[in-house]
Amino acid sequence: MTATILTENSLSGLPSASGVEIIGPVAYVIGDDSPLLYQLDAATLAITARIPLFDAGEAFASGRLAKPGKPDLECMAALVWPDGRPGLLLLGSGSRPNRARGWFVPTENAVPEPVDLTALYAQLAALLPAGVVLNLEAAATTDAELLLFQRTVGRADAALLFVLPLAEVLRLLTVPGSPAPAVHQLVFELPLLGGCPAGFSGATFADGLLFVSASVENTADAVLDGAVLGSYVGVVDVATGRATLALLAWADGRPYFGKVEGVAVRQQLAPGQFELLLVTDDDAGGSTAATAHLVLVFRADASRARQLVAQ
Repeated sequence: MTATILTENSLSGLPSASGVEIIGPVAYVIGDDSPLLYQLDAATLAITARIPLFDAGEAFASGRLAKPGKPDLECMAALVWPDGRPGLLLLGSGSRPNRARGWFVPTENAVPEPVDLTALYAQLAALLPAGVVLNLEAAATTDAELLLFQRTVGRADAALLFVLPLAEVLRLLTVPGSPAPAVHQLVFELPLLGGCPAGFSGATFADGLLFVSASVENTADAVLDGAVLGSYVGVVDVATGRATLALLAWADGRPYFGKVEGVAVRQQLAPGQFELLLVTDDDAGGSTAATAHLVLVFRADASRARQLVAQ
């Protein structure tokens, strides 16, 4: 598997990008210290709309929400709400009590609806190893499941994936008093880079595959940032509990030091080959959008490649 950066461009006016999802011609992007959901043209990456999620008032006057009070939106996934409306579920990281907030944003009228994540996050926090703080950094959905990725900084043995029944989660979020959903938990040991473990940072389900990103920071704190050492992209097989990742680099072999926070599939280039759209956060308010060429297989036989991708 190889992962090559093709292009990278600044996202001016979009602070601290933390997640991306492509639906048709639109790329939706969230920022972890912004009260807005951004709409971009998926082809040109120009910002076409800004959707206020809540009234931040003077707290956003500087162009960034301060760390203590921000909802820390890190997770975004496309889904269908219980009443049949398609849209996006935006989730805070849960790393602090004020970060157990979320929003459902229907794609038709784009009017955000607040979602209380307190009960769901309390259930997930109770499943974490001792000393680990809930810190959800990525989400994806299948037709039947919600996949939530826990980024545990400073530990190589606590990158977790929570697999939950989607219908039960949505019932919990929309019907007060609903029972807690069942949770299946997978543990991954992700690569080390410079002695620091990678942590999940983005996810999306497309073409029958679960694509993920993972970044590496020199920090052991779920809230405080550290020096970025690099980022990975790849796929996760939920059935086997295996993550297959490739370190991102430029075509000439230079290391890529962007902190990838979100991943979406822009297009399939060939069997086993995909163009990915990545968003990055420099931890200083800056964001970029990068495209990458991910090669999953190295077979010359296209029919065999299709079989490998389908497995």
